[in-house]
Order: sequence, then structure tokens, then C-alpha cells
Amino acid sequence: MSSQHLPPSDPFSIAGVTYASRLLVGTGKYRDLEETRLAIEASGANIVTVAVRRTNLGQHEGEPNLLDVIDPARYTILPNTAGCYDAASAVRTCRLAREMLDDHRLVKLEVLADQRTLYPNVIETLAAAETLVAEGFEVMVYTSDDPILAKRLEAIGCVAIMPLAAPIGSGLGIQNRYTLREIIEQARVPVIVDAGVGTASDASIAMELGCDAVLMNTAIAEAGQPVLMAQAMRLALQSGRLAFLAGRMPRRTHASASSPIDGRFHA
Repeated sequence: MSSQHLPPSDPFSIAGVTYASRLLVGTGKYRDLEETRLAIEASGANIVTVAVRRTNLGQHEGEPNLLDVIDPARYTILPNTAGCYDAASAVRTCRLAREMLDDHRLVKLEVLADQRTLYPNVIETLAAAETLVAEGFEVMVYTSDDPILAKRLEAIGCVAIMPLAAPIGSGLGIQNRYTLREIIEQARVPVIVDAGVGTASDASIAMELGCDAVLMNTAIAEAGQPVLMAQAMRLALQSGRLAFLAGRMPRRTHASASSPIDGRFHA
């Protein structure tokens, strides 16, 4: 199904920009840049996130440059602060990205607590978000699945809230449906599941819950056939979004006849 078959009154916008795809993808863990290019193309994504501290965007001459295969004229490049463990380093990384990408303001903020779980350090995340918003950045923020914290980050001025569904890279799927629903129902900015998706059904569930989009990397890059999985994820998001808009049938504790018999004549 192509994006033009989706309801025309169902736009997906971040910081005032509307995108055709609700799938955001990363660029890490692929075998090479060519596989990266093919998988991203197959995903149909418009927004591609890049770890500034780990990826060459032209700052290292003579090394492969990701921008040679990910055209900034075609994709919105979303610099992220992966690998940062305090607010100061995250802010520095965003400033560096702004310089390398010609005053680019849209960034993905993530400040991690430890290397084992890669859970967000919410205290440092709040501090970094306040600084970046004050400096004019448009901050999409990776956070825990805490509805109170999500509300606080929105109040600071973050343009998208990105709660984890399970630990980064775990592939465990949606482990926290209740808290995600709470965040979705109270949010006035896009809510994007970030981390935990393992396969297409996980992505579809996230969309059926009412998430605005899903960001993923490992689920595609570490699949047996990354390009094929990217296609599956593209379709899963479209299917899940349509199911959310359609509204599922009520859950029942017993069966109900599909063909009513009330009022019929019997021999």
C-alpha cells in the first residue's frame, strides 16, 4: 500500500513539517553503506537518524561518508546524541551537528544512564532539553515510559516525545502498553515509540495503540534480510495506523453470532 492510499486528512507533522512516512529509521549496525542505502530506501522513511559521535558526516576526511548514500536533499537527517551520558556532552553534540549540517535545528536528544541497559538518564535529559530548547533547537527526546516525565518534557518545549517500548536493541516488543497509552492520551505533540521493536507485528501494535510514528534501527539492521524487513516494517506501520483510525471491535468475554437470528421464522 502506498502512502497516497492513506486518509488525506491524517497528516504526520513534526515541528511544522509534514512527512509522508511515519517510519523513522537509523543508520547503524548494517554490514556496509550499500546495505544501509538499500534498507532505508525500502523502508520508505523520510527521516533518518544519525549518531553524530559515531558516524562520519564529513568531519573525517578520507573515510566513508554516510551522506554519500543518504542524500540530505531526499531525507531529513536527524542528528542524535547516542553515546552521551550527561547533559553537557549531549548539548555539545547537538551544537556540533548544527555546525556540520548548516544550522540544522532538528535533533534527537538521548542521554543514557548506563551501558548495560541504555535506559535514559531522565535528570540529565531534562537538563539538556531545557538548554537545547532555549538555544533554538527543535528537540525530539528519547525518554522512559513515564507519563509525568513526558508531560514535563513537552512543557519544556520538546517537539516530539519518544518513549521506549522496551530496552534499546532488545527486540522484546511493546512491553508497556498502559503507560504508552497514558503518554499518548495526554500529549499534544507527536509520540514516537523509540526502542524495543523486534519485528513487524511490534510496530503495528505501537501504531494501533495510537502512537504517531515508530523509530527503529536494530530490528531492521540485524534481521536476516534487512532490506526485506524494512519493507515489512513499512507495511506494518501503514496497517497499524489504518487499524487505529478504523477502531477495533469491542473485546468480549464470550462469542457473539455473526448472523443474528432474532425475529426469524422457524419451521
